[in-house]
This record gives sequence, structure tokens and C-alpha cells, in this order.
Amino acid sequence: MSIPIRVLMVEDSEDDAALIVRELKRSGYDPAVERVDTSDAMNKALVEQTWDIVICDYRMPAFSAPDALMLLKNSGLDLPFIIVSGSAGEDHAVAAMKDGAHDYIMKDNLSRLIPAVERELREVRVRRERDQAEEMIRFLAYHDSLTALPNRTLLRDRLERAILDAQRENRPLAFLLMDLDRFKEINDTLGHHRGDQLLQQVGPRVQNLLRGSDTVARFGGDEFAVLLPHTGAEGAAETAQKILKALQPPFTIDNLPIHVEASIGIALYPEHGTGSENLIQRADVAMYAAKRNGSGYVSYAPEQDQHSPRRLALMGELRQAIEQNQLFLHYQPKISLLTGRIIGVEALVRWQHPEYGFVPPDQFIGPAEQTGLIHPLTQWVLDTALRQCQVWREEGLDIRVAINLSVRNLQDLQLPGQVAERLQNYALSSDRLDLEITESAIMADPTRALQVLTGLDQLGIGLSIDDFGTGYSSLGYLKKLPVDTIKVDKSFVMDMVSDESDTAIVKCAIAFGHNLGLKVVAEGVENRETWNRLAALGCDSAQGYYMSRPIPSAELARWIGESPWGLK
Repeated sequence: MSIPIRVLMVEDSEDDAALIVRELKRSGYDPAVERVDTSDAMNKALVEQTWDIVICDYRMPAFSAPDALMLLKNSGLDLPFIIVSGSAGEDHAVAAMKDGAHDYIMKDNLSRLIPAVERELREVRVRRERDQAEEMIRFLAYHDSLTALPNRTLLRDRLERAILDAQRENRPLAFLLMDLDRFKEINDTLGHHRGDQLLQQVGPRVQNLLRGSDTVARFGGDEFAVLLPHTGAEGAAETAQKILKALQPPFTIDNLPIHVEASIGIALYPEHGTGSENLIQRADVAMYAAKRNGSGYVSYAPEQDQHSPRRLALMGELRQAIEQNQLFLHYQPKISLLTGRIIGVEALVRWQHPEYGFVPPDQFIGPAEQTGLIHPLTQWVLDTALRQCQVWREEGLDIRVAINLSVRNLQDLQLPGQVAERLQNYALSSDRLDLEITESAIMADPTRALQVLTGLDQLGIGLSIDDFGTGYSSLGYLKKLPVDTIKVDKSFVMDMVSDESDTAIVKCAIAFGHNLGLKVVAEGVENRETWNRLAALGCDSAQGYYMSRPIPSAELARWIGESPWGLK
């Protein structure tokens, strides 16, 4: 089968051109040839058609190989250029090769033509594949591979340029950050493949609303960013409303209608910040404010921001508190609903600030998570709780202790090794320790979380899903996780006596856990009626103020001795 090849022949002799064509055909090519012999004709052919190779005579009455080579260079086309000449000397050949010709062949020795053609076609193919790969690398460096939208890097670059233009022109700009609500639930229910398809459709729908000067980018995960140059507060709010309205019609994926809602945070230059980091961070704060209140979109306000001077000061002092052992733990008992006796305790960190007094955990644990302080904080809790567990054992109290892990802890592949080392340091068996993780912490990076949890499970440590029922992993991921316990969130337990729907939810959670061979703990038990109802439903154990508030370690031994829930 002949190989098609498009040849631009720069040759004034029809007979010589025919000889070259015949040589190509004899070697298995099927050449489509156009012969030109002037600069204008060659330029026209290069513009109007595509070619695989240029074969050129060296000297013609109105044209020459150096002229043709220069014209090809100026065109920007990457085509093999082979000179086939009957008269030019060696000096001309060397000069032509230095100028960029790929080979120089004498007409009386055309046996060299086909190897040269094959070599140059192969090399140009390699060059083009390399160029395509480099172009793809450049594209992926600045664009999201899934949606083809600008990525975080390109968006940040455009934002910084837009800020410079806004400063120079004394004009506003708006930066919007958008998060798809309950996107993880879509992934869990319909699968990641359909989730990816949804992300691919969101970008174009938003982009259709924007001006040519605006940018919509995928910021990561299910977050999208929109940059609006020359836009103030009113225009930003109008755009946010348009985006939310545009997302209302369902997306169709594999013939399934999927409804999507979003939360949008707005940050304005210069009111909310004059640098890219300020605007991004404050749009993020506003976005989470919109998510909390369900309003669709929110413009940044300082009172929303946890990144306040006091918060920053607290984080500096928290580091000091960790290093100087200024924190302390309280322990809340877990009680068996079958025996009515304590089966373990949950360690809860507390901070009595010398200036602010008692600092609620939600005021320092969340910020510690964001700043990276959660790692030393978790290690401090782990050390303190295991040390106390060792003391209890020496006092004759066989108590199992549970510790909470955060999102960042679940992404730390070193954690299993660190836990094993501490258990060895305090001469404790692994069955004295439980680790509790939330569904949302797992879903931040399920693959990495599974790897960490598997390592912990192999040590023989108990693993519990905390706040069960409030995240999106219940059905999709629980079966894959090496956990042995689920803790039903207190929001469902506290009103069981007065709210039958909560009772139904708790009943389903207990049945679901038991069907998977898991133990079930109910949180938030505050009265005898709730205790009795949980016992009737077959729940395994419970925590709550009805049995005991979290108490200091020094009081726990006395509580065990005096309380009806004690060990004896």
C-alpha cells in the first residue's frame, strides 16, 4: 500500500521534477506534488495548502534555494527542506546546511533521496510530538485538566494583573469564590465519574454569563473562582445572582437530572483587600458565611472573619500553651447500655487562658487546624491521655481512652508510626486506645484517609466514626473503612423523646451499624427517657450529661467509685 506524501517541489525543470516523483513512487510513496519556481508561487502554496516536505533545486532563473529556505523560515512552518541540485558546489551545500536545510543531494545520485526523505519525515514527526507534549505541559500548568478552565495558578496571575490595572486606573474589581453545596453527596450517590461530568458542565454555564474580560476558573475540588475586573459591589452582587439563577435548571448527566446549589463569597478591591491573598482569603470567609446561613451569596464583612488580631494572638499563645503544658484534658465516660457500667472515656482538650479565661474548643481547634498547629496539639493530647491511662492502670483502673483526630491528622502518613511509638513509650497495649474521626475529615481526602486508618487498624487500635449522620460518607464509604464503632451525633439523640423523626433516624443508624458488624454509641444523652429509648433500640453504649459531664482526671477515680455507672 502506497504511503501518501504531499510534496512542494521548488523546481523550474519539469523533467527533473518528474525524476524525483518517479523515485518517490518506486520507493512506495504516493506523492501529491505542486511545482513552483518563484517566490510568489511558493508563498501562495505555503499559505493555501499543507505540506509534508519541501524539495528544492539550488539555482533557478528567478529563484534560489537560499531564498526559498528564508521564505519557509519566515512562514513559521516546520517542514523538512531538502535541496536536490545538479550544479551547486560543496561550499554552497555547507552554507545551505548551516542556514537550516536538512540535506543536500545531487541529482545524479538520487539513491540518497529516499533515505533522506524517510529520515526527515521521521524527525519532523518526533519534533511535532515533542512540541505537542510541551504545549500540553504548558496548558496543564495553567489549566485544570478536567474542565480545561484556568486553574488556581493562572487565576492568581490574572488576579494580580487585574489588581495592578485597578490601582493604575483607580477602578474597582470583584473576586468571587463559589462552592457547590453537598457535592460530596453527589459523588457518593452517583459516583465520581458523574461528579466529574457535573464539574465539566458547571464552568461553561457560568462562563456564558460573563464578559470577555472576566475569568472563571476551577479553584480546586468543587470550588470555582470568578474574576470581574472593573466591577464594584453592585455589579458583583448582580453577577452572583445571575450565577445562582443559571445553576437552578438541572444538569443532565447520563439522562439523570441533577440539581445543584452553590454558595458564593464576594471580596472587593480595594474595600476588602489590596493584594491577591487578601481577596482570596476574604472571599473564602464570605463563601463559608453564605454556606452557613444558606443565603446563596455573601459579601465579605470583618465580623465574619476568624482571622482577627485576637485569633492570631490566640494561635501564637496556643503554641506556647502546648510547649509549656498549659492545656489540660477532661474525660467524659462512655457507658454500656447493657451493663450500665463505664467502658471507656473520651479525652477532650481544655484551655484556661490567663487573660481571656476559658477558651471554648471551637475557638482554637478550628484555627489550629487551619494553621497547622493541630499536629503538635494532637501529639500533646495523645501523650497526655496515654500517660494518664498508664497512671490509671497503676491505680488498678482498666480504662480505655478515646482521642479525636482532625482532617490534617488523617492526611499524615506518619501518624500510625507516631501512635505506635507512644503506646510503646507508656507500655500500653493498643486495645487501650480508640481514635475518633468525623465523616467530613475522611471525605477531605478519602484515599489518603483510608491509608492512614488502615495503618492504625493494623496496630489493633479501635477506630470510631464520630458525629455519624452529619456527613456524606455514611453509605458510600463506611463499608470500606476499617472502623469498629459509629457514634450517632447528639443532634439526633437529644430530642428523641419529643421528636419521632429523630427516633427513626437513630433507629436506622443503630440497625445500619449492627448490620455492618459495628458497635453503636449515642452521644448527647441528657435524661433517663432517652437512655431507656436507646436501650430499647439495642444501642450499645452512650455518652452524655445524664451520666456525666467531662471531668478532670483527678475526679474520675472518685466518680468511678461513687457513681452507679462505675466499674464496680
